Amino acid sequence: MPQIITRGLSWQHAGRNSPAISDLDLTIERGEKILLAGDSGSGKSTLLAALAGVLGGDDEGTLCGELTINAGTVGLVLQDPDSQVIASRVGDDVAFGCENLGLDRDEIWRRVHMALELVGLDLSIDHPTARLSGGQKQRLALAGVIAMGAEVILLDEPTANLDPQGSADVVAAVQHIVEETGATLIVIEHNYKEWAPVLDRAIVLEHGKLVYDGDSATAIAKRRITGLPAAQPVLNDAPAALFSHNLVTRFGPARTLAVPEGASTVITGANGLGKTTWLMTMAGLLKPVAGELGYSASIRRGLKANPHAWTSAQLAQRIGFVFQNPEHQFVARSVLEEMRVGPSVMRTLSKRKLLKQDRRGRAQDEQGAFARVGEKEVEERIDKLLHRLRLTSLVEANPFTLSGGEKRRLSVATALVTAPSVVLLDEPTFGQDPQTFAELVWMIRELVDDGVTVASITHDELFISALADCHLVVSADA
Repeated sequence: MPQIITRGLSWQHAGRNSPAISDLDLTIERGEKILLAGDSGSGKSTLLAALAGVLGGDDEGTLCGELTINAGTVGLVLQDPDSQVIASRVGDDVAFGCENLGLDRDEIWRRVHMALELVGLDLSIDHPTARLSGGQKQRLALAGVIAMGAEVILLDEPTANLDPQGSADVVAAVQHIVEETGATLIVIEHNYKEWAPVLDRAIVLEHGKLVYDGDSATAIAKRRITGLPAAQPVLNDAPAALFSHNLVTRFGPARTLAVPEGASTVITGANGLGKTTWLMTMAGLLKPVAGELGYSASIRRGLKANPHAWTSAQLAQRIGFVFQNPEHQFVARSVLEEMRVGPSVMRTLSKRKLLKQDRRGRAQDEQGAFARVGEKEVEERIDKLLHRLRLTSLVEANPFTLSGGEKRRLSVATALVTAPSVVLLDEPTFGQDPQTFAELVWMIRELVDDGVTVASITHDELFISALADCHLVVSADA
């Protein structure tokens, strides 16, 4: 008997005009290793959620059709690892699923240690989960699935935020597990290179419908990324837009780094070394512990204090930040409202500034200029970004109901809408299909060509080759 059967399977999110998946007929045999592919928003994550039984209740959407799963345990690693962290300690988190299965205590902890070793998470079982990087949380979630002995393993971009070695380790661990246990594997990935030797079948979705079901090698060949720009290396003595000197942050060693002005810088290094913490501190989102950080005069524009002491409007005009987890920067009920938040805040604060003009009738600083930007100009900027990032059909959707790739594109759009001088991005191409990956890379290149300084944390080799005008490699020592 097949392990998974769907007949006419459909799901439509509440408040959406069209279904996320529609009329899917699939038969999946035990032990198959399947790539689930498709453009961002095509319904891949929705299908995995359906197979895992976590789509939600009637108030969240409408499920139609038939779904049969002939398996004891189904394990799912979500696209957002933060949403799967249950316990405050690493060991307890991995043990959680086993405990719910009612396993013996000794067996649970045997499985916990085995799973942590398999995914390469070399940490004490008492290590706080709050101190894990995004990549480490992905390994933690995978360890929990492995420990449960799942007969069906569902992975939603499990290597998206991992460094190259970590990615290879996770793929090897998954391959070992499915070979040893005979588990069925369904994985959503855009990093096909690592997974190609593991997978034997591909299911491709387009706008929620099945458009291909066959050999994985054929599907992978059709989805190669081509036509990217080439990096434009800068001179070693190029002037810095932002720099740190022996900067101590909440996590990681003291670092002395410089990001050249008007160029694209990529920041790489193993997971868990503090790259994100350094970038957030440079963005003014975290207060430095010790050391020095600074910006060029063209970015400071008269401001004296460190960025963490700037007002929100001062920051928004100078620095745009894209979080590793897009949901961390969503505050509105719809995509369109989310796009209007930044300009609205800046306009409100700028109008207050205009009320405090000096005797000669000039605004105290350049914030006042934003108050004079018309609604029409702001809306045109928003429309342009939404169109460029293929979000126009989702303007009324709640940002938290978007696919992972759509959330990432929205987070980039909200960072650009106020036209900052510096854009800092943490894993900007996470969750992007080949077309959108290329579009984001070209958008960043165009920003740099227009004089914007960009710095991006990434592990993606294609992104590095296209945008590493300057390449900063972070280590455990500096």
